[in-house]
Amino acid sequence: MDGPSDDERGVAVTAREFGLEGPRGWAFRGVGVEAGPGALIAVEGPSGSGRTCLLLALTGRMRPTEGEAVVGGFRLPKQLAAVRRISALGPVPGVTDLDPALTVAEHLHERALLERRFGGALRGLLRPRAERAAEARLRIDTALAAAGLDTESLPKGRRTSVRDLERLEALRLSVALALIGRPRLLGVDDVDLKLSDAERDQAWALLRSITESGTTVVAVCNEAPDDAVTVSTDRKSTEAPAASTDASSADADDNDKETADALAEAGRS
Repeated sequence: MDGPSDDERGVAVTAREFGLEGPRGWAFRGVGVEAGPGALIAVEGPSGSGRTCLLLALTGRMRPTEGEAVVGGFRLPKQLAAVRRISALGPVPGVTDLDPALTVAEHLHERALLERRFGGALRGLLRPRAERAAEARLRIDTALAAAGLDTESLPKGRRTSVRDLERLEALRLSVALALIGRPRLLGVDDVDLKLSDAERDQAWALLRSITESGTTVVAVCNEAPDDAVTVSTDRKSTEAPAASTDASSADADDNDKETADALAEAGRS
């Protein structure tokens, strides 16, 4: 089978006439992407326009039904599992939600254990316990630094419950959890949701810093920054106006339902 062709740690992402159709219609359609390794790709569009579905499709979590994409040399939809192995999801509501009852430390420990159990080579499980523990601590500390989350500044340090985190802190934690697996492609949903202007700038700065380390980032947003490779899921700019307000509202409702179904399906995968 075709393998990755990228020389850098990040992956190139290309797509042509990419689309996903479900029982209620098209979640997104006719999408084109052209981005090199280590790019910041912003999926821009209104809520209900299929942004999250596109994010999940490009990271191998959903099977597209039209067109083709190549992620790190792997072709979609034929090589979904291969794309999943090189990618990770940060915050995606309905798929990777943080447990508000758990502490930051518990989330980090759990993710490190899962990565060691399912993400590493079998020989890694046979190493001495002290060596495995040291490797887990290194992965956690490296991921926290890359995500810009200073746990010492939290109310109770790493014993702080997720429910007590600010929105930007929760975003950083979700990104850190994803980075523990050292992915070549990182997906982040709703980057600019419920953030002040200053916090939004910090969120984009975080994602830029991750791309500068070589990891390609796909981020869903309402408004893309100027320096990102922008992909729009808003079909209104290319299609004729709806015949009536009621028809437009019905389409939006269908899109929202389609996205909800997609999230439920992705959560089971």
